[in-house]
Amino acid sequence: MAFLTSLILAAFVGYIGAWYFGAVEGNFALLLFLATVVTGIYWLAERFYFLPRRRRAAEALQQSLDARRAELGRQGITEVDRVDPQAQERLVMQPWWLDWTAGLFPVILAVFLLRSFLVEPFKIPSGSMMPTLLTGDLILVNKFTYGFRLPVINTKLTDGTPPARGDVMVFRYPPKPSMDYIKRVIGVPGDEVAYLNKKLTINGQPVSKEPLPEYFDEDVMRYFQHYAEDLGGKKHRLLNDESRRAGLSEAEVIDFPNRENCRYSVEGVVCKVPAGHYFMMGDNRDNSLDSRYWGFVPDKNIVGKAFFVWMNFGNLKRIGTFQ
Repeated sequence: MAFLTSLILAAFVGYIGAWYFGAVEGNFALLLFLATVVTGIYWLAERFYFLPRRRRAAEALQQSLDARRAELGRQGITEVDRVDPQAQERLVMQPWWLDWTAGLFPVILAVFLLRSFLVEPFKIPSGSMMPTLLTGDLILVNKFTYGFRLPVINTKLTDGTPPARGDVMVFRYPPKPSMDYIKRVIGVPGDEVAYLNKKLTINGQPVSKEPLPEYFDEDVMRYFQHYAEDLGGKKHRLLNDESRRAGLSEAEVIDFPNRENCRYSVEGVVCKVPAGHYFMMGDNRDNSLDSRYWGFVPDKNIVGKAFFVWMNFGNLKRIGTFQ
């Protein structure tokens, strides 16, 4: 078993190493699930087979010692060789290969359940959600608001509350579901979303956008147009880059499902959101790769609702809730 366990642990380490160096495309949810299953099997084997066997061996040792003392006593011998008092403890003690598997199972199980059904941490990798979320923000995502889902396969178990306009949502990137993206929900099923000349309209109604003092981005050392937007009763800030045009060319847009629901022009884009799908945009409107480019997010791709920045090592003032 020690050799087999060494191979299993080496496989996990090899996968993580290959993932880290970019040799394979990693899937943390799958890795955590497999770790939970493997350590769970070892935990069951330890509880119902290995530990009882070690205890029987320790009891057999004690019985053997007691029988030896009794036999020597009948022969009138009272002084016997001393026995190592820790011999029984060593017999009962877990070997290293169980300590690194069954011993870790409770911790891995707790992490798996917490991450799969309650909250999951994410790191913001880019500035597409500025100024709401900054690069390096470590956020928490609620995994049950939109309904419980089975880990790895993401099959929905309960309905929960449907995503609403203005929610900040994490989802699996439709062109590459192994990647997680974060954007704001702009359109829900049945909505007609228009983003023309950098003005957002939903179902023919302009979305309120009030100007704010210009926003200075320290990363690029530039000022950007800064607005407060009220989307579905959720007030948040957004940025516009006056140097970027609103329209998209055909070359910039990929061929995505339900692409016929969208019309592109030099002014921008108009899309009708199909049933069971959502239209997503970044708050950094002119510097965001979002639904305008790759299409709608199906319900099956939803991961959860982002709600809290729990750390930013470069700026501790970032910690807190956000809209």
